[in-house]
Amino acid sequence: MNQTNNTDDWLFEITPKNKFFSLNFKEIWQYRDLLMLFVKRDIITVYKQTVLGPLWYLIQPLFTSITFTIIFNNVAGIKTGTIPPFLFNLAGIMVWNYFTACLNGTSDTFKSNAGIFGKVYFPRIITPLSIVISNLVKFGIQFCIFIFFYIFFYFQNANLSLNPSILFFPILIVFMGILGLGLGMVISSMVTKYRDLNNLIGFGVQLLMYISAVMYPMELIKQKLPQFGWVVEYNPLAYVIETSRYMLLNVGSISILGLIYTMIVTLIVFFSGLLVFNRTEKSFIDTV
Repeated sequence: MNQTNNTDDWLFEITPKNKFFSLNFKEIWQYRDLLMLFVKRDIITVYKQTVLGPLWYLIQPLFTSITFTIIFNNVAGIKTGTIPPFLFNLAGIMVWNYFTACLNGTSDTFKSNAGIFGKVYFPRIITPLSIVISNLVKFGIQFCIFIFFYIFFYFQNANLSLNPSILFFPILIVFMGILGLGLGMVISSMVTKYRDLNNLIGFGVQLLMYISAVMYPMELIKQKLPQFGWVVEYNPLAYVIETSRYMLLNVGSISILGLIYTMIVTLIVFFSGLLVFNRTEKSFIDTV
């Protein structure tokens, strides 16, 4: 869009970005209607033309929790203390699912939106942001399931109690989303040149789940396999999931140093992702 003699006729002036690092909140706010449109698209169309539709939001965490309970708690004998194993697994899976949904969704941004990116201008960052927000809605639905089973087990005389730190649970989820967004933007930028990464993402996410304390307490890996305890301790996702269970179920422990480490890693990953995302958006259309 070029400037004419009368600049008052134009609402916006689009200029090339000269900085690799750029996050223009004012511009994102100007395109908020488009952002909400993408959010609605992601929520409504993901299970459109499926038989069960939105019920998949409920089925996936429930069946995963049942499977984990049978395999890891009943067969492998992993103890969850006084907390029902199903509820213990559901809390971890709910948080893990939000991270993977943000990561998988944003990691395909350039490739899946190449058509619209090549035709019209809008801040490209809106697309991965819409994925993080739409998955927050899905997380809210799954959190309602968790509350339902929490109340159910409570009236079954299970030893359940909320920790006062639950007030900070939304902040923890925001950091989980930012970490998924940052990693997703890095991968999305690399996928434009290296398509092999698409095949590695699914495999890598599965492996990452096993070292993120989703189906076991962090303390367990230190007791059973102390030589590999560092793998979990250096994983910021493990601290988020362990702290989530501490807040929701009052079980396990909370590590302030671990949370500070997680926040630092999250911010580094996010700003690194934003850097490569801004750099890639200038030339990705030639390689996609």
